[in-house]
Amino acid sequence: MSRPYVVVIASEKGGVGKTTLATNLAIYLKALHDDMPVTLCSFDNHLSVDRMFQIKKTVPQNDVGALFKGEPPEQLLQTGEFGVQYITSKIDLSELRQNVTTIKVLSRTLSRSDLGGILIIDTRPDLDIFTRNALFCADRVIVPVKDAPSLENCKHLYDFFDQNDLKRSALRILPCLIDSRIHYDGPFRNPYQLLRAYAINRGYRCMEGYIAKSPKVESLNTNPEGKIYPVLTHGRGTEVHSQLSSVARQVYLSCHETECRRLDHINTAIESETEERNRTFQDRLNSLHPNCLFCETTKLVSPSGIAPSGYFCESASGTIQAFIEETCFINLFFANFYDQDRSRPDNASLTDLFRESAQQSYFALKRAPHTRNFYQQQVALYRFDDEGLEVSHKIIDLKESDGALLNHHRSQLFRLMSTTLFDQKGMLNDDSLIIRKVSSDFPDEILYEENYRQFRNIANRIKKQFVEAS
Repeated sequence: MSRPYVVVIASEKGGVGKTTLATNLAIYLKALHDDMPVTLCSFDNHLSVDRMFQIKKTVPQNDVGALFKGEPPEQLLQTGEFGVQYITSKIDLSELRQNVTTIKVLSRTLSRSDLGGILIIDTRPDLDIFTRNALFCADRVIVPVKDAPSLENCKHLYDFFDQNDLKRSALRILPCLIDSRIHYDGPFRNPYQLLRAYAINRGYRCMEGYIAKSPKVESLNTNPEGKIYPVLTHGRGTEVHSQLSSVARQVYLSCHETECRRLDHINTAIESETEERNRTFQDRLNSLHPNCLFCETTKLVSPSGIAPSGYFCESASGTIQAFIEETCFINLFFANFYDQDRSRPDNASLTDLFRESAQQSYFALKRAPHTRNFYQQQVALYRFDDEGLEVSHKIIDLKESDGALLNHHRSQLFRLMSTTLFDQKGMLNDDSLIIRKVSSDFPDEILYEENYRQFRNIANRIKKQFVEAS
């Protein structure tokens, strides 16, 4: 698989020539090596990329936002002018913001791609979640700066790299829109030398050369046709032409010399993470109690998988893990805490209501507060919402037998407590059982990394409330 070398053009300050650099760099790279795939996309809310590269007006089925939904970039490509591939821009990426919760979403999509060549990403003048996603998967970040304020803003990019253990060597400052007519007295003769000195003094690395301010180049973006023309075809007489050629050569050489690309590292990390997830998932499976924790007669866990069940149960201490048949839990719940037989016809609707509400609930069984005496064994059943906040609780006496004196059938609740929460002296300990409704058809989903982590977070939140109340 040939993963692309990712070049990100980033600056928190607008008006520094970022998009002009990104679009023209793609064209110069393609001219430098015609056989190398060059792909361009933009996270900014303008359509400059489309205006420059669109061959004919079409309505694409997807746009750059699909990258954050896991769509392979190969399926989003449009054939553009000058041999450059591009992905259609999206006017408003912000509508996807709530679904892009980490800086690794884009890298996971791109690490699975077979795009090859060089991918150039033009970003917004904002260190938002989309820009941060681009930076996280970049082999090279080119930061255009035109003055001291835009150079000061670079600090935020370097901070981002430091905070996420990324190598600063990927970042390069490139002075842009430099007015070569300005000259200074003293050691720094012009704005380029001054900006470069400021950057080096701050420990920043720079690209070789700069991009000059050029009225001719600026005019290429404004014309009656609404087209954007490249410097390569319409600005060869400017010094910007040779400067862009130099930048393109630097990027190409860097790409050629990079044996293991950033996306290769990311893919290796993802594979290791997947292996670790699979191992921990298997460990959880192996630690499960084989039978329904309530009735102890129904085998739910076997080498072939987990049989359909209704609830997952784990002690707050993590020492007990099991699945529970839905019928067992509902019967126990109704018999002990509603004082009713749920099989009665008039309770059918109540049972359905309970099933539905249980999907947004956590349950907990533990020793009732302030009952440590052997002769005062009481159990509390708590109900919590999805955030782990208590909704209600009920306390009942824990009796060993059900029914009359001569009926020595052991109480199902007593059997459950003795199996899980009794200490060696036959008394309820300080632990608790946390119970969560699961998918009847796919009960093992609760053991997947994200789902199990959420379960444990809520379990710890519940445990903390019990400790504070004791």
